[in-house]
Amino acid sequence: MAMSKYPIIASVTKEDQLGQVLVSSVERVNLMAGHIGNLESIIKQIHEAGKKVYVHIEMVNGLGKDAYAIGYLANHFRADGIVTTKSAAVTAARQAGIKSIQRIFTIDTAALHTAIKMINSSQPDEVELMPGLMPRVIRELKSTIKQPLIVGGLIRYEQEIIDALESGADYISSGDPSMW
Repeated sequence: MAMSKYPIIASVTKEDQLGQVLVSSVERVNLMAGHIGNLESIIKQIHEAGKKVYVHIEMVNGLGKDAYAIGYLANHFRADGIVTTKSAAVTAARQAGIKSIQRIFTIDTAALHTAIKMINSSQPDEVELMPGLMPRVIRELKSTIKQPLIVGGLIRYEQEIIDALESGADYISSGDPSMW
């Protein structure tokens, strides 16, 4: 995926963060706030600020999770992509012609193995590993998948960003505006 080397992706979790993200250095926004009534306006503002926006379909209120909703996001709202935990949504995004980030949660070894099978089956454009504070797991997952790897969740300090990137993460997603 063509992106500059600025490794931070803003995870906008509250609508009042929109002003901060618009003037930030990030090039991409994972949108986890808003609702169907203001989504078009939010996406338009992010695009006008020169940033790409990926809509987390399970976190934005009023969105369906099916192929029709994803098609509408692509064609009407002009979202650049989606973030999802669902393999079917990854397939729907590909069919709609937009990018997908499959978010996985690794709580134990079994969850990691299940996630790898899901990634190999659904073939998302990128994978987001949660939580992102696991250098050994980052290395192992990165060596197993071909997609760019985003890590996020519980990352608070610059050294944690450095450790994640040195372990193989391509990008860090953060809901902390000071990191944007």
